[in-house]
Amino acid sequence: MTSRTSLAGTPQAEAGAVVAAVLADLPGHRGVVVDSPPGAGKSTLVVRAAGHIAETGDPLMIVAQTNEQVDDLIDRLAAEHPGLPIGRLSASAYRAPARLLAHGNVRVAAKVPDLGDPAVVVATADKWAWIGERTWPWAIVDEAYQMRSDKLLRIARNFERALFVGDPGQLDPFSVVDGDRWAGLSWDPVQSAVSVLLRHNPDLPVHRLPVSWRLPASAAPVVSEAFYPFTGFRAGTGPDDRSLRFTADGMRTSFDRALEEAAATGWALYELPERHTVRTDAEAVRAVALLATRLVQRAPVAVSERGEHPVGPDRIAVGAAHRDQVAAIRAAGVPPEITVDTANRLQGREYDVTIVLHPLSGRRDATAFHLESGRLCVLTSRHRHACVVVARAGIPELLDAHPSAEPVQLGVPVKFPDGWEANQSVLTHLAAHRVTP
Repeated sequence: MTSRTSLAGTPQAEAGAVVAAVLADLPGHRGVVVDSPPGAGKSTLVVRAAGHIAETGDPLMIVAQTNEQVDDLIDRLAAEHPGLPIGRLSASAYRAPARLLAHGNVRVAAKVPDLGDPAVVVATADKWAWIGERTWPWAIVDEAYQMRSDKLLRIARNFERALFVGDPGQLDPFSVVDGDRWAGLSWDPVQSAVSVLLRHNPDLPVHRLPVSWRLPASAAPVVSEAFYPFTGFRAGTGPDDRSLRFTADGMRTSFDRALEEAAATGWALYELPERHTVRTDAEAVRAVALLATRLVQRAPVAVSERGEHPVGPDRIAVGAAHRDQVAAIRAAGVPPEITVDTANRLQGREYDVTIVLHPLSGRRDATAFHLESGRLCVLTSRHRHACVVVARAGIPELLDAHPSAEPVQLGVPVKFPDGWEANQSVLTHLAAHRVTP
């Protein structure tokens, strides 16, 4: 059974109908899967489902993929359900942040018995793998498409029924091990947990959240068409619901023009001359750093359904494909309060404005890593107002000149959209917002 919601009605009504269907399916199935586009309210659904299950009196375990995700979930869960006893299962060296300690209903410990008897226990998948034979009636797995199937196998004995929530369009699970030896096998350990789960349980209900509350009306159609062509989603706000303006005048530089284009339309492509470069392209790194610095200097103000607020450096992010690019951008003088990180680490986070160094900028070839559609999806879907992409000219020609050389594995489902199609779709849209030095 798969829930398919039409694009008729208000965004709130559509999203509410899907959430209601998810909660209704929980008692009747051993597993329920919820696919979510960027900013569709995965955490909101997890918090609501946790409260719903806790009301039945059944204890619940929640699985997240990183310590940051665990802390974020507990913070939201404790705030929205202040009477709900919550346990934070951690490593012995873990130090709880102040925001968790501020909640009187949260207890932190390295062992389950030391938590007392909380209604909800939250931990990373790696921590859950070491807790022994205890079984919970329910589990919620957050960011389930980031979880490798071998990690799910290690904890499957600990729960009877589960809700899996995640974004199928973003990055596949990370592994330092080459998975070619298992490619095509139904239990391939480096596939996502959801892929293997559905392969062995094709009758499980799959629901899809239809609305992105993060992406503005200028971005949702672009991201939907490029990365979610078969399911689609729409923005929860209209074209006139959000705006971005600058309170400091510009100086008519190309950087100012790019920022003004992004503020007016939601997108800008700052396109440098075509050239093959090293990975830490000094000219591109400088352009990214100057755009970020100039953005702060222009003192932007964002207006949205949440009200009006200044866009400080903490609401700005810079994204790149590689850690050495991140280090070079940081060293180029980006204001220290701005987040500068790789797509892997930006996944799941939200900002008002983002500046992105395109993964294929200046490259001579198009490798599988740089063509990974999930990487570009993460980089171009973190913003609530505007995204500026920095790239050298010639990427469409690069894509045309480098067809796939990756081996085709028997039994491996073809992933759509592929990197060529997704990149061309995004670049076609960005071409109308091009600014050159």
